[in-house]
Amino acid sequence: MRRLFSRYRILLPVVSLALLLVATFYMQPRTMSYFGVNLLFNLAVPIALATVAQMCIMMVEDIDLSVGAFVSLTACVTATLLNDQPVLGVGVLACLVAAYAVMGAVIHRLELPAIVVTLGMSFVWGGLALFILPTPGGASPGWLRSMMTSTPPMVPMAVVASVVIATVAHLLVVRSGIGTVLRGVGGNARSVARAGWPVIRLKALAYGLAGLFGVLAGMALVGLTTSADANIALRYTLLSIAGVILGGGEFTGGKVSPVGAVIGALTLTLAASFLSFLRLSPDWQIGAQGGILIIVLMARLLFTRRNTRDG
Repeated sequence: MRRLFSRYRILLPVVSLALLLVATFYMQPRTMSYFGVNLLFNLAVPIALATVAQMCIMMVEDIDLSVGAFVSLTACVTATLLNDQPVLGVGVLACLVAAYAVMGAVIHRLELPAIVVTLGMSFVWGGLALFILPTPGGASPGWLRSMMTSTPPMVPMAVVASVVIATVAHLLVVRSGIGTVLRGVGGNARSVARAGWPVIRLKALAYGLAGLFGVLAGMALVGLTTSADANIALRYTLLSIAGVILGGGEFTGGKVSPVGAVIGALTLTLAASFLSFLRLSPDWQIGAQGGILIIVLMARLLFTRRNTRDG
């Protein structure tokens, strides 16, 4: 039954995405093409990267309320420093990843609630973003723009990038030894500590990975939009949490699915396009996206209870 539950954990996000894709094709048959699919999932890449970043935090039984502000900050750095002074820009982005790792170590060392610390850090990231780019502007580096707008044969760039992100995250979190230990920190940190692993360093590593994926999300976003804004990715905080949960992850540490998280991000991206095709008012679209998430979670709960009862 555990194998069956594991299958349902990944099958539900897949089925949700497939059903939504079929409904979208039915509503707009013209999207059933190379350029149509690329347009539907165009902004899925930065959302998927931000979702994986959130997953790294939830993996160690924390939650990050600063992902959106952090991605916005990295976008501002990419559109200004990385474009004008590449060496300085790379150095600043590396420092931001290190700052994320330090934040994780401080949270564990002082036993602070991550939700409060990251909420406070969201204002810090937001303030730095405004300092770097007070008004919307900047420009995407040419190489980044070319990479994000490239047109691979057969399969659109957005789909190829999503597959690569899912594969790398799966190998890192599920298949690697350090990934297993990190998930163990979320499941039972005391047992990991008794086994001789330095938990504070593991927490810092998990947060550092989240910072790395957050930086990549900001860069990908600028590559697609060609400019930046201090508030460009604030909604990514809630989208990333929803993507992890929609993809089979849980708030209890250690229970995450990298492939499912990317599929969850794709589903949320597609849901926004589908609701636009329905000509639903933007004021109602966020609520409708929440409704889709609730329906999927209810389905997963039913399967979980059935597996528990049958077991």
